[in-house]
Amino acid sequence: MKLKTALFLPLICFVFILSSCESEADRKARLAKEEQQRVEIEEKRKAEEAERAFQLEQERIEREKKEEAERIAREARLEEERREKAIYEKYINNSLRTGATPYSRYYGGNSSCDDYGCSQIKVRTSNSDVIVTIKKNNRVVRHAFINSGNSYTFSFPNGTYQTFFYYGKGWNPNKEMKGGEMKGGFITNESFGKDDPQHLSNNVLTYELILQQNGNFSTRPSNPEEAF
Repeated sequence: MKLKTALFLPLICFVFILSSCESEADRKARLAKEEQQRVEIEEKRKAEEAERAFQLEQERIEREKKEEAERIAREARLEEERREKAIYEKYINNSLRTGATPYSRYYGGNSSCDDYGCSQIKVRTSNSDVIVTIKKNNRVVRHAFINSGNSYTFSFPNGTYQTFFYYGKGWNPNKEMKGGEMKGGFITNESFGKDDPQHLSNNVLTYELILQQNGNFSTRPSNPEEAF
């Protein structure tokens, strides 16, 4: 036991001597380093908090921008709906007299042909107003508005002509057609049709327009670019 005690005590003294060997300068340096680390950690924490606060603020700004854009779009949509409703209510029952030429500023009026060498195209319509355009060499040479239940006869020199039909309800004289190139069109129930080119020589071609399967002929689908 005495031998073990003698060996143990010097070890304790040695550890004590080592632990107490830090000088004042070393202690100050250590404390300064610890303080520096603490400051750096605190600065990092503040920087992270500032970055997070910045991100939250950016998200708030973007959210407000999105909400404002949605509000503006919603108001614009409602305004457009109000405008369309006002136009609809104003023109839904509007029509023109049979034989009117609403596109005369673009195609001129309808001249007559009463001499030998003339043919006619007669159009009867039953359940829809219609604009009829007649083309020769891909150019509109006659056109007219025909009320539902009415008929109209075009006359012109013999030749090859193609007839187009623009059906609808509620005539709006300010509606833009053909990409804004012309004005005047129906506000609802629009459809376009056409017949094949027909060669006329001193005869009368008659169309009876009924928007159902039992009409006297079947038109082929068309569009404003073709019809006008």
